[in-house]
Amino acid sequence: MSHDNNAETAIRDASFGAEEFFQERDGSINIGREAVDRHVEDGHSEQVALLWLGKDGARRELTYGDLKDLSSRFGSVLHDNGLKQGDSVFVLMGRVPELYACALGTLRAGMVFTPLFSAFGPEPIRTRMEIGDANVLVTTASIYKRKVAAWRDQIPSLKLVLIVGDGDVPEGCVALGPALDTASPDFDPVKTKPEDPALIHFTSGTTGKPKGAVHVHNAVIYHAYSGKHALDLQPGSIYWCTADPGWVTGTSYGIIAPLVNRVTMIVDEAEFDLDRWYGTIQREKVEVWYSAPTAIRMMMRAGAEATEPYDFSSLRFLASVGEPLNPEAVVWSEKVFGQPFHDNWWQTETGGIMIANRPGMTVKPGSMGKPMPGINAGIVEREDGTLKELPDNEIGELALRPGWPSMMRAYLHEDARYQKCFVDGWYLSGDLAMRDADGYFWFVGRADDLIKTSGHLIGPFEVESALIEHEAVAEAGVIGIPDETAGEIVKAYVTLNPDYNASDELERAVRGHARKKLGPAVAPREIVFRKTLPKTRSGKIMRRLLKARELGLPEGDISTLETDET
Repeated sequence: MSHDNNAETAIRDASFGAEEFFQERDGSINIGREAVDRHVEDGHSEQVALLWLGKDGARRELTYGDLKDLSSRFGSVLHDNGLKQGDSVFVLMGRVPELYACALGTLRAGMVFTPLFSAFGPEPIRTRMEIGDANVLVTTASIYKRKVAAWRDQIPSLKLVLIVGDGDVPEGCVALGPALDTASPDFDPVKTKPEDPALIHFTSGTTGKPKGAVHVHNAVIYHAYSGKHALDLQPGSIYWCTADPGWVTGTSYGIIAPLVNRVTMIVDEAEFDLDRWYGTIQREKVEVWYSAPTAIRMMMRAGAEATEPYDFSSLRFLASVGEPLNPEAVVWSEKVFGQPFHDNWWQTETGGIMIANRPGMTVKPGSMGKPMPGINAGIVEREDGTLKELPDNEIGELALRPGWPSMMRAYLHEDARYQKCFVDGWYLSGDLAMRDADGYFWFVGRADDLIKTSGHLIGPFEVESALIEHEAVAEAGVIGIPDETAGEIVKAYVTLNPDYNASDELERAVRGHARKKLGPAVAPREIVFRKTLPKTRSGKIMRRLLKARELGLPEGDISTLETDET
């Protein structure tokens, strides 16, 4: 078997370009230094690092020199308030420049950075701050008053609340702006060790509390490597990652990877707006664009005619992450933008892109691509209590050989849960996939999403992709529901494109389309039209929530859920 992930490749590329780094001779490595100071020392202080676009039309440029100054001052603020290396800093705000200064300043100070979604309600915020033993919270006065003030005193670890923005500062809090103005700009990066904790990202489980995945400073080596080789980030590139830093993509590839690779990154404070997005690409001459399938499907929904007023000639590489990208979306983007979106696969736990359609690769629409050089991936199943690697074209669990720099080092306070992820020398992802004879990996579904009907194993993604090929269908979520005869039958929830209205006739037409594409054994027996589907804020359709509501089961952790209509 000859694939990109063979042992020779893994050994040859196991350093992941670490030798390129400006590392201290004493072996220390600090993400804040690698992202900012290294470039300033190399003479790039005046290059724009961050181009911020405000909701109201404001525009602000921050150079690498500016980021060094702001992150140094933030480190000084933390130090001046009695915080020490290893303390935990939580950030809860929208995409404003201060968020990025806080992230880099926290890392620079050797403290642990944890981003939260600004749209979280009080309970998800509190739960995560309790699990993470939060020492510092950086937020706005409005968010603090509405979501934190009532229970702040019940978090004994919380020592400092910093308030971003103008206006009244709530009692017991400190205004960040004036504190930065008077803080020293000469706070040198702490000499953190490669295995010192740097980042905590929370990820929701189907049951129980959210899990806090711990990542270390050495992860920066893989952030840099994968940003360069999976996303084509080159010094001076104009790059736009649309993900919010409240989830892992928005930190790994919305802050760290682009800055370490010395790009100019776009940060848009506003939420998705089609004309705003298209106008931003044209006006700012975006070269590399990293977005999510949900946004791409919204673009498809608006139609190719919506793109006609805009010039996309600056784009050289398009990538997608968050959930599998339907084949139809890849084909559509090739027609509209002149090139396909390149899907890739990774998880909060992996910390970085593991499988990708890399620059220069032939894209097979619907495939996640091939393992990154140096990443050893396989398809496995349990047999007699041990794991067996499966041959090509068989469905099993996607697994990775541990050891890459950005791999999580723990789940906070949950060692048993963490150890369960590793069996017989593999990290088990919980995702079902298949590898074809060319070494491309194909997503099938989460292990707990798989549908077994009349002896057939069905991955929901395959059915959803077929459904959205129908001209009326915008998005689809597919689940299995119990059936006495078949074991399970396939049921689909569908949202419609504009100009289409739900009707029995349309339901029959969509079901007929699916039967023709998939065959009667795989096609949904029932289709329900919905205004929206339940999704996480990062864009993943929550199939387990559809199933829980269908069957009256516990909904589990829904703290990352966007507002949805049922």
